[in-house]
Amino acid sequence: MRERQSQTRRRFLAAAGVASTTALAGCSGILGSGGSDSDDRPTLADFRGSGEIVSDRPVPGGTSIEDLPDLEGELSIYLGGGEGGRYTTLIDLLDQYYDGFTASTQTQPSSQLANVIVDEYESGTTQADVFWSVDAGSLAYVAENGATLELSSNARSMVGDDRFVTDQWAGVAGRSRAVPYNTNQFSADEIPTSVDEIATADRFTESIGWAPTYGAFHGFVTAMRQLRGDDGTREWLNNMLEQNPARYGSEYAAVSQGIANGEVGLGLTNHYYPILVFANSPDAPLDLAFTENDAGAFVNTAGASVLDGASDADLADLFVRHLLSAEAQEFLATRGFAFPMIDGVEPVGPLPTIEELSPPELDLQSLSDVQPTIELLEDVGILS
Repeated sequence: MRERQSQTRRRFLAAAGVASTTALAGCSGILGSGGSDSDDRPTLADFRGSGEIVSDRPVPGGTSIEDLPDLEGELSIYLGGGEGGRYTTLIDLLDQYYDGFTASTQTQPSSQLANVIVDEYESGTTQADVFWSVDAGSLAYVAENGATLELSSNARSMVGDDRFVTDQWAGVAGRSRAVPYNTNQFSADEIPTSVDEIATADRFTESIGWAPTYGAFHGFVTAMRQLRGDDGTREWLNNMLEQNPARYGSEYAAVSQGIANGEVGLGLTNHYYPILVFANSPDAPLDLAFTENDAGAFVNTAGASVLDGASDADLADLFVRHLLSAEAQEFLATRGFAFPMIDGVEPVGPLPTIEELSPPELDLQSLSDVQPTIELLEDVGILS
């Protein structure tokens, strides 16, 4: 097992091969075993991505959409981030699956939308039924301000790991912090298992890319504050500044692409961003490593909650259950390379499971404490 872990952590992309985000064709039945090829409803093939690392996947386990009550009615969804349009694509598939269901969406950055939701709740003008966000911090912020309703036990029980569910929100797609690197500039053995060494080792000076204005980076720094305190985090940030890192606007199209292009040697991103870049450029000299037991390895989750003031709270709760269905989890795992949140659906290809990683112990509710992170980043001169 240790040997496999080492391989998966260090050489994911080389083993992954080409993975596209387009759908397969020709599979019948919602789970590929017959039953819905006689109508126009989407099948498993429509939910699942395609490519070498997807082609041999088994039929996913868990609760199928066919085993859930029908979605029926109109639903308004606030999307905190949209993962490059994938979330709206999944909503469209559910919309197509049910004749009597229609969903409308509004997308903004997760932290910004969380503030909107709290303001609407406090003024009694809640406009949406569901908050689906890319990070647990914004979900926790909305819940802590009383703007959510308790999820049903049917919804909560679908999440396989207690770390990723509360009575107010349920995780639907896990993401780990990771260290993508250019294989022409560094070997796997040169990538450390500690973010501290990245911030201090001379071999990384002027070779690091980061996106300090990006929400995922703020979550990472917030996690570090919870683990080592503000003073320890300040020291790490100042050490990073001494490394003269290249500054990018995002971790996906910028940091990860910059590493693939050779502009920088390594970076700090969510694990799936470099995989998405590699899916479009399979010959890129790009690989992925994970640190251990520090903020550079913490696992966050996208999740969903039902808003207090929802026009149809039961429909909203049922929608959350659909996000945790076998088909939706297969969609998020194979199109966005997220860690599934239910038992019976595995991560794609050689990507390790969450259990094979070494994340620090951290209460995801604590990630709502973002404002002191922003103030710290401003104080050390990273944000203006």
